Amino acid sequence: MNKLKSLMIAVAIVIAPVVAAAPSASAQGTVVVVIDQGKILADSKAGKDMLTKLKNIETQINSELKGPADALSAERKTLATKVEGKTEQAVLADAALVTQIEGFQKKANELAAKRQVLSQEFAATEQKAFVDFNKALEPVLLEVIKEKNAQVVLYKNQVVFSADNVDATAAVITKLDQKTPSIAVVRQRAPAPTN
Repeated sequence: MNKLKSLMIAVAIVIAPVVAAAPSASAQGTVVVVIDQGKILADSKAGKDMLTKLKNIETQINSELKGPADALSAERKTLATKVEGKTEQAVLADAALVTQIEGFQKKANELAAKRQVLSQEFAATEQKAFVDFNKALEPVLLEVIKEKNAQVVLYKNQVVFSADNVDATAAVITKLDQKTPSIAVVRQRAPAPTN
């Protein structure tokens, strides 16, 4: 699930009870506000902080994979040179070469497994960071809705037109910056394999 979609779902969950609990009003008396979820994520201190930390963790994970991937690539080239021009029977007759190929395949499988684990760790880290961001956003959003006495909250990307005075995004960002300037992002680790 992409980041923006996660934020939109979280905002919908936060807003739904407030909107449902709001008294019904005639169209003329209804207070409508619009929020831009993407802007809240991109422009708030907490959103910027969280995205930077996630990028740093992603870079760390990629660097953990780079060494083994580079070594495997070099080994692949060496093996390709050794089998070049040989028939399958000639390769199978060379016990040392077969052992090298089997060793290479084992390392390739281990790297693929490690890549999968690290991918899952990053996905879990990202998910946890967005949950924490949404927990920080929820009370701020509710506070802005209450201050503006809003009965209807719409996503800016789903509105054909909205006047600037109904956009509550800046108010949400200001309050979020004051209350939560950063989000703790901790790399989630996969449980150690049990044998």
